[in-house]
Amino acid sequence: MTPVEEMTDEEFERFTLSVLAKELGPLGMARYHRTFRAGDRDYTRDRHKWLAHLTIDEILEQARTVQIPDAH
Repeated sequence: MTPVEEMTDEEFERFTLSVLAKELGPLGMARYHRTFRAGDRDYTRDRHKWLAHLTIDEILEQARTVQIPDAH
């Protein structure tokens, strides 16, 4: 694994989300996303940009293939 200090912002975000998913489970992740606040980020606006080109079937397929790294 790449050391945290050498990760790009995108790699770091993916890494932190994988840790949260492993530690919190799906309900904890949902709660985290619901309550997380970071400056002036507009998740709804950003989500539309990120997902505009994807169909629901593509999103579901990607979700099925997510692998959470083993922390041990």
